Amino acid sequence: MCGIAGFISNRKGHSEEQLADLAQRMTETLVHRGPDDSGVFTDERVQMALGFRRLSIIDLSSEGHQPMRSASGRYQLVFNGEIYNFTELSADLEKLGHRFRGHSDTEVLLAGIEQWGLTETLKRANGMLALALWDDARRELSLARDRAGKKPVYFGWVNGFFAFASELKAIRALPDFNARINRDALTLLLRHNYIAAPYSIYEGLFKLRQAEVLTLPLEAVSQRHDLADLEPYSHRFWSFEDVLREGMERPFEGTDEQACDELEACLGEAVADRMVADVPLGALLSGGIDSSTVAALMQRASATPIKTFSIGFHEEDHNEAVHAKQVAAHLGTNHTELYVSPKDVLSVIPRMPEIYDEPFGDESSIPVYLLSRLAREKVTVALSGDGGDELFAGYTRYFYAQDFISRFQKMPRSARRTLAATIDQIPPRAWNGIFGALGPILPAALREPNPGDKLHKLSTMLRQNDSVAMYRDLFSQWRRPLDAVLSANEPSTPLTDQSNRPPVRDLIERMMQLDFQTYLPENILTKVDRASMATSLEVRCPLLDPNVIALAWRLSPQLKVRDKKGKWLLREVLYRHVPKELIERPKQGFDVPVGSWLRGELRDWAEALLDPIKLRDNGFFDPTVVRRRWSEHLDGSRNWHYSLWDVLMFQAWHEHAEHTST
Repeated sequence: MCGIAGFISNRKGHSEEQLADLAQRMTETLVHRGPDDSGVFTDERVQMALGFRRLSIIDLSSEGHQPMRSASGRYQLVFNGEIYNFTELSADLEKLGHRFRGHSDTEVLLAGIEQWGLTETLKRANGMLALALWDDARRELSLARDRAGKKPVYFGWVNGFFAFASELKAIRALPDFNARINRDALTLLLRHNYIAAPYSIYEGLFKLRQAEVLTLPLEAVSQRHDLADLEPYSHRFWSFEDVLREGMERPFEGTDEQACDELEACLGEAVADRMVADVPLGALLSGGIDSSTVAALMQRASATPIKTFSIGFHEEDHNEAVHAKQVAAHLGTNHTELYVSPKDVLSVIPRMPEIYDEPFGDESSIPVYLLSRLAREKVTVALSGDGGDELFAGYTRYFYAQDFISRFQKMPRSARRTLAATIDQIPPRAWNGIFGALGPILPAALREPNPGDKLHKLSTMLRQNDSVAMYRDLFSQWRRPLDAVLSANEPSTPLTDQSNRPPVRDLIERMMQLDFQTYLPENILTKVDRASMATSLEVRCPLLDPNVIALAWRLSPQLKVRDKKGKWLLREVLYRHVPKELIERPKQGFDVPVGSWLRGELRDWAEALLDPIKLRDNGFFDPTVVRRRWSEHLDGSRNWHYSLWDVLMFQAWHEHAEHTST
């Protein structure tokens, strides 16, 4: 795992030394992603530089050094990631006459590009990646990101440079960086906890999307004086929509037992491929279905106990460490756990802006960082269970949304609006009082905390006509982010764009499809990439193997969902290795009790960031709206911690960015 950065300058006259110095300034910000080695390639003719930081995983020798030149000299490559089938590709290329000086996947990738071209090589490669490729013959710079969106690439024109990097901090290292905050992207942060690709927090800087290849063709403007006139073009080397369509056209037709055999074999191969490393490796184990399945298949493939790691909380409602320990004991792994306190969290929060490099609102990023730091003490590579919820229907919100939509969407639109208006007439605090008074006679299913918040969320959903819009509202942190962000417009995302929705078999599959294209890459995988890379730990995700993805979409909904519970088939695979009683329990998630901490240990920190004068002077948020939520959260009348955390993370990030730019 590594960090990449580089640029093509529209400023004429940089010497080779100056180009190299600029590239080095960029890569020095990425040392955490690659502490073992660094390198720079420059081309004075086109005012270009490629920079690299290396975390050595496979072929620890100098033969794996980057930037790497192809055998013919035509290509220069910087590559962040791992190609898991590189030995098979190497064998195919050797039959075609290619010879290799080392055994790195980077060298194999370059040989494939020479033989088949970039797009075809990416189609053949099974792995996670972000890369930049300079084609000297065609005078083209190409950037690419992997199928699931594991590895990040930012890019764009800024102050005379077309720049790219694994993280924004590398682009900010260029001289006279002056990009403005993207207020429109800020609305996405408030709605979703994250800023969805292709947008970034800065105007003019973007993120590559899943499986996207973007090319900047210098040859096309060789007669122009201003390279900023260049418009990069892009395409996808892999289509998730095509995978869905093929799954519908060629569904799995075997028995339940055969489906279980097929999935176990596919997952076993994906896990084995990701256990190839020249450094110590282990597994991140929460005790849930996904991570337990990965750990079980790893242990089956290992002759010695694998290393597993988990994080625990002293608050029982948020603690899964006890379950992880039981699973580890059954599997016989070498298990390490760490219990964290509010003090531990407080010590990490100031680092969040630096680690995530653009505002990121998922508070579970804190334990993920602590878990990564724990694992890095003993291993360099760790496998995780990310992707299982999006492929096998694991989120409880799928079933909540399905129940809600099936119950209310059949109602006449006028009746739904009337019901919504009736709910809104009673403030959330009053609803809480009503439910509290009726508590002794209410069914257990209705005795939930903050019922007023939930009812007002229900009223918003009732006003929607489209099931996808209802789903978006269900997990929006701010259902009307424009109320809070000043002078902004909310951009379109796959959750609002109805023009390209592939066919699916039911509503849950629609939600899974949308999550795979939005929530998975921009929240889950972003969280894991930044947290793990901040500790120089490489995390691999077997459930996101393209063969697993393809098989998952060939499986019928009945193989994923039974009795209103998801991951049926994945559970059946796991139960072949771990007793059912160690797994069957309500899903807790990997979060921290931020809501209560904001009223206690974190209150002073939050109050300083939400100071009304500071909010007014920054000019991004309406101080009245934000302060109202803060007051209601403090007095306990509303639970606003999710929406407030987004604002707090932006405020902390902005303060950090302002400080580091001076």
